[in-house]
Amino acid sequence: MTNLADLQEEYQFLDADDRYRLLIDLGRALEPMPDALKTDATLVRGCSAAVWVYPTVLDDRRLHFLADSNAAITKGIIALVLLTVQDQPPAEIAAVEIEEALAPFDLRNQLSSNRTQGIPNMIALIRQTAGRYTG
Repeated sequence: MTNLADLQEEYQFLDADDRYRLLIDLGRALEPMPDALKTDATLVRGCSAAVWVYPTVLDDRRLHFLADSNAAITKGIIALVLLTVQDQPPAEIAAVEIEEALAPFDLRNQLSSNRTQGIPNMIALIRQTAGRYTG
């Protein structure tokens, strides 16, 4: 995946249709999440589409998230969120202002509310996970 700053720069020059395509492409580029991990326990509540997030701990204690959705654009939004936290130490993830990092993408105004309503729940889940591993 590319970094968030480069993506923001590209995103701002795109029209609405191309922004959708970019999000869909980001979602397609996500690391595959095994179906066995898509359970009720990994399901993010409050999303109109099904969204699953599964944290793993790397050998050096950084957190790596597997995530998926049954909706292409939602999966792209997940990819954006993961660009802000993927493979970071738990303390850094807990300190990241994810909403602020995503603000330049103006997702609330670009997408329908039911596409974005689960974002706060996903961010909360990531923060809770980081909090469990901080220390």
